[in-house]
Amino acid sequence: MEHDRGPLAANLCRRWCLRASVLSLVDDNDPRALAEQLTRAHELIRTHLEEVVAHQPQIQTVEYDAEIPRWYVRFGCDSRDAATIYFDLHQRSLHYELYFLPDSGRNQLELYHFLLSRNHNLYGASFSLGPDGDTYLTGRIALEHLSARELDRIIGVLYEITEQWFSLIVQMAYRLVDNSDS
Repeated sequence: MEHDRGPLAANLCRRWCLRASVLSLVDDNDPRALAEQLTRAHELIRTHLEEVVAHQPQIQTVEYDAEIPRWYVRFGCDSRDAATIYFDLHQRSLHYELYFLPDSGRNQLELYHFLLSRNHNLYGASFSLGPDGDTYLTGRIALEHLSARELDRIIGVLYEITEQWFSLIVQMAYRLVDNSDS
């Protein structure tokens, strides 16, 4: 933590930490500082997604919608044709989500139990239900923690979860339930 170029506070120096790093503190009462942080985050995201990530072989497209502001990162999968991550830049955080599965209207109790059980072990993303009842993978990162490395980690986590769980969850969601009394 950097404060007036003084030493790190004792409780921030941990034995397991290899090196101390600067924690950006933005004064909530300083609109200029918030605007600068947002501008830096926007440029970092733009540069990394459009100039680095877009050229990776598994990435199909990277697009930007300035009105929202939102980036779309579409990648190919083995378990489904493709998936798109939506990156939405907010004043203090970057929200990301991936549309995972439409609401099947079947086996919901079993499906939701399974999704919540998966959430217990996931890091950086979680299954959630959108306002439309469909299933999404979502997450959020504070702008002071945002880096190119974190963007890569987010994309990797969403890709891995999609590849690992999509086929099984589709089977579970759309399995026909036999209610006959045999």
